[in-house]
Amino acid sequence: MDDLASLTAVQLSQVIRSRAVSPVEAVQDSLARIERLNPAVNAFVTVCADEALDAAKKAERAVMSGAELGPLHGVPIGVKDLDPAVGVRTTRGSLVFAEDIAQETILCVQRLVDAGAIVVGKTNTPEFGFKATTDNALFGPASTPFNLAMNAGGSSGGSAAAVATSMVPLAQGSDAGGSLRVPGSFCGVFTMMTTFGRVAVPARPNAFRRLNPMVCYAPLARTVGDAVLGLDVMSGPHPRDPYSFPVSEALADAMSPSLAGMRIAYSPDLGGYPVEGEVESVVRAALPALKEAGAEVVEVDFKLPLPHAELTAMWRRYLSLCHAESAEVSRRQGIDLLGEQGRVVDPAYLDSVRTGAALSAVDFRLGDLVRTQVLDAFEDLFDGFDLVVSPVNCIAGIPNDGARTTVGPHQVEGQDVDRFVGWSMTSPFNLISSPAATVPVGRAANGVPVGMQLAARRHNDAAVVRGATACQKHLPWRHLYDNLDPALDAR
Repeated sequence: MDDLASLTAVQLSQVIRSRAVSPVEAVQDSLARIERLNPAVNAFVTVCADEALDAAKKAERAVMSGAELGPLHGVPIGVKDLDPAVGVRTTRGSLVFAEDIAQETILCVQRLVDAGAIVVGKTNTPEFGFKATTDNALFGPASTPFNLAMNAGGSSGGSAAAVATSMVPLAQGSDAGGSLRVPGSFCGVFTMMTTFGRVAVPARPNAFRRLNPMVCYAPLARTVGDAVLGLDVMSGPHPRDPYSFPVSEALADAMSPSLAGMRIAYSPDLGGYPVEGEVESVVRAALPALKEAGAEVVEVDFKLPLPHAELTAMWRRYLSLCHAESAEVSRRQGIDLLGEQGRVVDPAYLDSVRTGAALSAVDFRLGDLVRTQVLDAFEDLFDGFDLVVSPVNCIAGIPNDGARTTVGPHQVEGQDVDRFVGWSMTSPFNLISSPAATVPVGRAANGVPVGMQLAARRHNDAAVVRGATACQKHLPWRHLYDNLDPALDAR
């Protein structure tokens, strides 16, 4: 079959099941696209071609023998280099772990593999995933394929760029403050952070570490259907994840393009963030699509309980505690990031480690008081609305700096912002455990896609899926990918 890259993951699994395409052909096509396109976008940092082809041959034998096949049988996927896949180099984007080989596979990826998916490689991420741009001293930046001078966003930027260029139809990522939605927006793909705990992750050595901030795992894809298929495979409890919970409904069942009866609140700045006018205009222009699908859309004067800069600073303190914990775990394993081995680590990451180590337990708990105010503000809004929509990012892209240290601007619309993440409007939903997605709704003048964020109350993931499905029907984005190859070839 010609042009396998145009097939969605759902379609590819169907043609493999029907024997019109073999898993070997699917993997070979994926590897060929990686070889041709990856030098431009730097999405993949490790390609495991031999292992992927061996898995594809095994998958082909299963097809021909009439064995029971999983819903992703033979579908190539990418895995974020922050997360382990057994036997594959997992660097965490750091020179310290440049040759580390994973001894296990993270559960969410294992569930994809158990459903038949084939890992073809690891995707680029910032060092230890600590910022919302993808760039590191080991591999350099990942670029959005829509403008190769601009960053893919982070920290799942490699996965987003890999999906946008059809190197793979599905790629795994994670999100502690926007790491799925930020690159999803800049790369024009769909992704969704579910309610915290829907996708189980038995974190070790600390089973409780994902709570502050709430870290979620999900796929990125070019269509809602593909991402939802991956999420349904990933979802479900695990006895060794104390935050995970049983899932009674499949998200695929919520894929209705009708929003009849739904009330949607539009906040152009999510309560006080500085947003570039061009970005807000693109998102505002998408609102009629929601109305066309049957929703009532109301622009609201929503206010955060504290200034955006303070909210970002609070989120950064939570993350610094995670960094300090990780550094201490590494030290106990013989890797001292604050010692000699830290000489090759991004100084900004080490600053975060030191900040976290200096925080007291009381500082930590007092942060939860403010977090509760954020929760209450959004819950008051959700009392009257099924969805809250806003821009994902405040800006229309971030230039790669050429020094492998790319971060965002220090000001947006004349207001100071944190350069690592303060120019996005994603982290509040990690603080309150709400499901949130990004859908492509247009492009800025520089070619970089603009995403609209859809968020709902906890455990109302179905509303987000409905909203995204309606956008895909009434404001389709598949054409965004049509002319990417010539742009990449002309790099």
